[in-house]
Amino acid sequence: MSKAGGGPSSATGPTAAAAAAAVQKQKSLLQKADADVSSLVDNFSSLINIARVNDPPVRNSQEAFQMEMRAARMVHSADSLLKLVSELKRTAIFSGLASLNENVDRRIEVLGQQAEVTERMLERIGQEAAASLKELEAHYYSSVVRSPSYD
Repeated sequence: MSKAGGGPSSATGPTAAAAAAAVQKQKSLLQKADADVSSLVDNFSSLINIARVNDPPVRNSQEAFQMEMRAARMVHSADSLLKLVSELKRTAIFSGLASLNENVDRRIEVLGQQAEVTERMLERIGQEAAASLKELEAHYYSSVVRSPSYD
């Protein structure tokens, strides 16, 4: 039952598996973001290099086609980045809700424990007060000096 003798299985579990999955997902998202940004930069630089005005009409047609192709690739990369941002937002929201739920559950448990301690303390105080009251009543009724009775 002690954690010292738990072995390697003590470090694994649902939390460790979720953390490993989150790290793997983060790595894949970062790689995708790097690939999309480098594609945007490469296609933009190629687009700028192609955008020269030349006299031969055949060459201008080839360059126009290359420019359209590069522009389409840029749009695809930008769209991919927008989807990535949307996925990151969803992940942040849902992981934030999951951790929020965990915090709420922990707080409920702590407050429940505090409520039990408080109830036990109040019960003990009530018992002490009842015992003290009985002692005081016994002392009062057995004393000679009582308040005068109005008969």
